[in-house]
Amino acid sequence: MQHSAPRASFLDDLVELLSSMRFAISLLTILAIASLIGTVVQQEQPANAYLQQFGQFWDPIFSRLGLYAVYSSSWFIAILAFLVLSTTLCIIRQFTPMVREIRGFREHAREASLRHFAHRASFEPTLPPEERSGAATAYLARTGFRFRVNDHADSTLIAAKKGSLGRIGYFLAHGSIVLICLGGLLDSNLLLSVQIHLYGKVPAPGELTIGEIPPSARLEPSRWSFRGNIYIPEGTTASQAVINADNGVLLQPLPFKIELKRFHVDHYENGAPKRYASDVVITDNESGEVFERTLEVNKPFEHRGITLYQSGFDNDGSMLNFTAHGMTSCAHAAFPLEGKVGRRIPLFDKQSERIKIPPPCNQVLENYLAGYSLEFTDFRPINVENVGAPDSEGNHPGASFLGSGARPASNEKLRNLGPFYTYILRDPAGQAREFNNYMNPIQIDGLQYLLSGVRTSRMENVSWLRIPLDDEGSADTWFAIQQSFFDPARQAALIKRFISHSTDKDEKKTLEAAAKLLLTQFAQGGMKAVESSISEMKIPEDKREEANIFFVQVLQKLVWDAWMMVREAAGKGKLEPDDAYAPFVRDTFIALDSSIRYGAPFYLQLTNYEQRQATILQATRSPGKSLVYLGSLLLSLGVFAMLFIRERRLFVLFKKDEALVAMSSDRKTIDLDETFARHRDGLAAALGASAPQD
Repeated sequence: MQHSAPRASFLDDLVELLSSMRFAISLLTILAIASLIGTVVQQEQPANAYLQQFGQFWDPIFSRLGLYAVYSSSWFIAILAFLVLSTTLCIIRQFTPMVREIRGFREHAREASLRHFAHRASFEPTLPPEERSGAATAYLARTGFRFRVNDHADSTLIAAKKGSLGRIGYFLAHGSIVLICLGGLLDSNLLLSVQIHLYGKVPAPGELTIGEIPPSARLEPSRWSFRGNIYIPEGTTASQAVINADNGVLLQPLPFKIELKRFHVDHYENGAPKRYASDVVITDNESGEVFERTLEVNKPFEHRGITLYQSGFDNDGSMLNFTAHGMTSCAHAAFPLEGKVGRRIPLFDKQSERIKIPPPCNQVLENYLAGYSLEFTDFRPINVENVGAPDSEGNHPGASFLGSGARPASNEKLRNLGPFYTYILRDPAGQAREFNNYMNPIQIDGLQYLLSGVRTSRMENVSWLRIPLDDEGSADTWFAIQQSFFDPARQAALIKRFISHSTDKDEKKTLEAAAKLLLTQFAQGGMKAVESSISEMKIPEDKREEANIFFVQVLQKLVWDAWMMVREAAGKGKLEPDDAYAPFVRDTFIALDSSIRYGAPFYLQLTNYEQRQATILQATRSPGKSLVYLGSLLLSLGVFAMLFIRERRLFVLFKKDEALVAMSSDRKTIDLDETFARHRDGLAAALGASAPQD
């Protein structure tokens, strides 16, 4: 018994804390901050996206704090639960006093208290004492007051009021918070977690296919809340939603089947998507009813308590046809190659004979490519980027920023750059390089290029190989020049042509030695290797820049001669050196230097494709949605009641030769003075009194 008092005191203090306004405001402040974070930080994105955005230091910290899934995090749900508890205790504590205040008239107010009211007045009525109370109550009833009369031996007090129902706004507002938070709890991952623990479900790895997911990761049909995605390729049917949970996935069966008949996208003139929609056929499992619907963004469809949203779309194994241009020492091999988005293929398998490489390079490339594999990860037939507005000649200066990942600072315009494809090349050691290629040429400063971006990690910026096109819009000229530079069998012919421009024997020997050295060094490491060889030579410091310029000039002359050899082999006429051809020679040389670091034995040039698409729908069951809607309605009513329904209490005290009028209000407003004056004068007139006196 000695411990009961302290224990009761502790419980009272705990209830006092939980039901205090400061505690509730603190919780609301934390919720506001969390909601702000959830708005600023994109939720439920791939892990690589967060790692790239926040870096290796902050990414694990933010992940542990649950900032990537704020609204389903345990601490956010706990705050909602405490807010429900706190607000409920507030309502319980205030219920009895508030109801007493609504029902009470304060007919026992003391005269001394009334004379201290800020709004009061007294006057001498002319009506007989027996008629005063009736005249006052008639006026009060006429002006909308409810009242009670309390007679004493020497006085009569009339206590009147109106607007007391405005206090109900308190219960409506606080009750709405409880309903909204309960709706949030019902629609959170709390019930899903309970279901997982009750049924012993274990999330499966996300990389598994639907058929590979074990029964332990398949939920039972229920009316509990969930939010999952449905991936449906054209012409196929799905009946389960994939739910992300604890770094894995769970399968939630649906009470109906969804067949995607067609997915279509409408575009603006610049190629930007304007509308995308899914034509689906829904078959109810219970009734067998079949009906068709078109799902669009912001136009959801609800059936059996489950709402379907058009969330996005994806590639579903589009077939791609390539010409693979060799970029090895046996570079003149070009062979066809087929790929499917989402699939991984070995580059050379003697049993399947996937790649047909023509002789004489077949053995060389087959040995080189053994162990390599390709993964086609993405394909977009329409690729809209902000590359700036074209000038009078049709050039898009913004396209020059593609290599740096920047965007023009002004005059920004969207432009469709055509088909875009991404693939990953893995070497025998498992190291990967990602390639981002455009099918169509990109025009920059009046010249056209094939662009191929490469990076070894998503954390890196993309480095671009820009292959210049010749005057016929073909990249074959560049590949032929590249063969002459890097194919030892063709280097001899290139060097012979290069030294033929000189008639002096000694000069020919010097040029021949320089050309052999430069081609060897350049093939090993590009201009970096050439510059390193200059630093190793015993050339005075003040002459190294001059030597570097000389070597670059030699290499560019070799590019010119290689170009002329290509034209002659194609039966085209020889060109005379001219400044008009300088940009092509310069860009060819730069692309040759970039190709050294390209890191692939070939360049895949897309020649044809067959697009196959899939829709991504979001399926949600939100049993708490109705509570949220009801809570929002009650909140609006409660705020309206508290702001616009004002309680007014009016007291009329009759004594022998005096009538005392006093008024109070739950809130001081600018119209209270006018209201009091109006009722004061009205009562004075009803009682036949002279001018009131304060």
